[in-house]
Amino acid sequence: MSNTITTTDFNFPNQKSVYRGKVREVYNINDELLVMVATDRLSAFDVVLPKGIPYKGQILNQIATRFMELTQDIVPNWLIASPDPNVAVGHLCEPFKVEMVIRGYLSGHAAREYALGKREICRVTIPDYLKENDKFPEPIITPTTKAGNGEHDADISREDILSKGIVTEEDYIVLEKFTRDLFERGTEIAASRGLILVDTKYEFGKTKEGVIVLIDEIHTPDSSRYFYAEGYQERQNRGEEQKQLSKEFVRRWLIENGFQGLEGQQIPEMTDEYIQSVSERYIELYENILGEKFVKADITNIDERIEKNVLEYLANR
Repeated sequence: MSNTITTTDFNFPNQKSVYRGKVREVYNINDELLVMVATDRLSAFDVVLPKGIPYKGQILNQIATRFMELTQDIVPNWLIASPDPNVAVGHLCEPFKVEMVIRGYLSGHAAREYALGKREICRVTIPDYLKENDKFPEPIITPTTKAGNGEHDADISREDILSKGIVTEEDYIVLEKFTRDLFERGTEIAASRGLILVDTKYEFGKTKEGVIVLIDEIHTPDSSRYFYAEGYQERQNRGEEQKQLSKEFVRRWLIENGFQGLEGQQIPEMTDEYIQSVSERYIELYENILGEKFVKADITNIDERIEKNVLEYLANR
């Protein structure tokens, strides 16, 4: 499908390097700024799918930058500006090598582990009486390692993070507090939009001055799971699936078509109709999560638009 951006090859003034993540490409400008481009790539089960989704990068970037603004009073973040619908510019940080996952409900990966009989994730005990999508008595933090491209993130406990020296105890206490504070704020904002923030993940880094800040994305459908609040309890009581806003619908489609990112499995064909339906779901996610209409950017020539906007920003700062 045309009019998507799935890879970039910019060369900005004073560019030192470029890092290519699963769905974002990050340009280091003079070891001072990072220019993060949200592409239209779609990843699931730690695998990047072969075709881009129109407007997905814009949606992720605009949700993330908005939530950075809505949470900066409780947790400092890396963001400086968003000169283009697909771009965030922020301070260069040294990322922590863990992702802070916080779960308010037994869903997704946690539910799949629970169904296998596990009652502990990352050494956090889970009550025995829960069924899928039930609320936990208290939100639980279940960190993961931050895997490289093509590798899978893996659950890791607080104890292992500290004993392996991945994060110091002093810093980890801050990461846990920030994670709980952000989740609480995200839960309040979601509730005001008729949504439940089910689970999410946060990434943090340290600035050159040694300040711990939120980086990357926050409360997007790629990093979070949302349920519709209306009818949630009734669906639970009847044992029905929850109506959700997240990337889970892509994972379900892949599972139904015999793909879970395991060796030897083939990614099912993504027809134009399917890609269009995914794009529409992402727009629905945006409008529900932010409570406003999505305004489509001009995607006639995304590469040129991004390059022009970033060059203008860098020249004028």
